[in-house]
Amino acid sequence: MSASSSVKTTIQRRMTRIERKDEARGTSNRKPFDPLRWIILLACVLFAILILSPLFLMLLNAFKTSADYTQNGPLSFPKELYFGGLINFWKATNFPVKFWNSLWISVVSALISVVLSLFNSYALGIGRVRGSSLIVALFMILTMLPGEGFIYPLFYMFNAVGMGNSQWTIVIICGIINMAFGTYLLSSVMSTFPKELLEAAQIDGAGRWRTLKDVVFPIMKSNCAVLFIFFFIWTWNEFYFTLIFLVTGDTQTIPLAIASLQGDRIMDVPTINAGSLISLIPAFVFFLLFQRTLTKGITAGAVK
Repeated sequence: MSASSSVKTTIQRRMTRIERKDEARGTSNRKPFDPLRWIILLACVLFAILILSPLFLMLLNAFKTSADYTQNGPLSFPKELYFGGLINFWKATNFPVKFWNSLWISVVSALISVVLSLFNSYALGIGRVRGSSLIVALFMILTMLPGEGFIYPLFYMFNAVGMGNSQWTIVIICGIINMAFGTYLLSSVMSTFPKELLEAAQIDGAGRWRTLKDVVFPIMKSNCAVLFIFFFIWTWNEFYFTLIFLVTGDTQTIPLAIASLQGDRIMDVPTINAGSLISLIPAFVFFLLFQRTLTKGITAGAVK
């Protein structure tokens, strides 16, 4: 037997061994059929369909005429695409004004909440504050209280200072309420902040402000972005406080514009669904734009 043939034989044997090992690994990695996993998957799919069903009904009825909705009901497909509901909602509610009011109120309120939450959590989670656990518990209790519980003193307090029909009232109220939740969340995260980084900053001569700006905030930036997204959406959908404090049409927001379409005895369901669809689009676009930031913020700190 020549040398070349013996080399080929050796290579073939090794390749055969590698293929057998790969087949054995593949067989060992295959999990047996587990019906419980498929049942759980099916339950999750059904639950997702149940959650998305209101959105499906809204899309289904937003492009119907009132006669089509009355005759065929909410579960039927529209006979034709009717955009009159969108146009009626746009004109009846002066939508550009309502959109601008909701936008700037949500953005400013979310920014105030995030900044105050960052400062408070820095003092409670990293700073040396006596009774920090009790203070955090008080913030948590504030998030659990319903808004109806303190609407009476807030109403008279803001009216006493001339802010009864001011949009800044909603900014302040939503900013403070959301700040309580943000403080509770960020303070628990900052309590596990690496002490080595803080000690290194102190050795370099950094004060508290510089430590917050150059050390703490860059690490907590993703968490603050997640809070900003949540606070924006929560303020965008706020209805109760806006209903109490915003009286005139030039100060009202989109949720109030949708509620104004419903009368005591008459309700144009297709127009209301069209308005709900329009009001949902800005928040949905905002969520899509910051989806990557949201994902980074949720997974921040998961891998060290």
